[in-house]
Amino acid sequence: MTSYDDESANPSTPAASHRTGAVVRRRERMPSSTADARLLDEKGNGDWIHTDPWRVLRIQAEFVEGFGALAELGPAISVFGSARTRRASGDYSIGLEVGRLLAEAGYAVITGGGPGAMEAVNAGACRAGGVSVGLGIELPFEQEMNEWVDISIHFRYFFARKTCFIKYAQGFVILPGGVGTLDELFEAFCLVQTHKITAFPIVLIGKLYWEGLLDWLRERMVADGMATEEDLALLQVVDTPEEAVQIIVDATADNTRLLARERAALIERIKAESAAAEIAPPQL
Repeated sequence: MTSYDDESANPSTPAASHRTGAVVRRRERMPSSTADARLLDEKGNGDWIHTDPWRVLRIQAEFVEGFGALAELGPAISVFGSARTRRASGDYSIGLEVGRLLAEAGYAVITGGGPGAMEAVNAGACRAGGVSVGLGIELPFEQEMNEWVDISIHFRYFFARKTCFIKYAQGFVILPGGVGTLDELFEAFCLVQTHKITAFPIVLIGKLYWEGLLDWLRERMVADGMATEEDLALLQVVDTPEEAVQIIVDATADNTRLLARERAALIERIKAESAAAEIAPPQL
């Protein structure tokens, strides 16, 4: 049986502690020196730049840079598609038209900044006088930012990049693509389905390319009770850039009207409550 007669072992006696930021250490876990002393005294090697705490700072820096660069971007649509799309292909022509129509409708375009479909969308927007953004990613193979990008940000981490794709966009347009395109598609699909983001249209261009995927979702996931038809209705499949951009424009208009109605209802409620309390309503 453990004896607590000794004062140093008594849990009721506060142990000496050392706080480093949000972390508190006691007893044998207390450091023998301070952070600034270790910083200045220890010369060491460069291994520390590969540690997890240093990675956290890099991740933070990526969010700061991304948010700072895009905060004043204005209405924007993220567009995805394959880096392997050839310039002579029909999908490349569709990408050019999507970029042009979005720019003419007043939207900036955000792509992965690479070649193929991404280049096409950036080029279409840039030629139409719109703002063209590229969010690049560090990959094992080199992928240069295409020449049509006006604002480029290079990321180390996919999750920081994906947050910027969603945070500063009012919707997604998805061209035919591969694994990366599917990753972005289902990321947005999940966030809309779980109401993490709202009033966020997801439009897939190319019925021949995408309807097999939708058929599988319906015949397996929905049929087995893993999803609902209402979930699948969040994905709209069209064949032309004009249809895709019209869905985006209509969704923006619907959201603007909804916000206006909600604001008007809130103002009326505040006025009614102020009148009931016999006080002047605030300036609205």
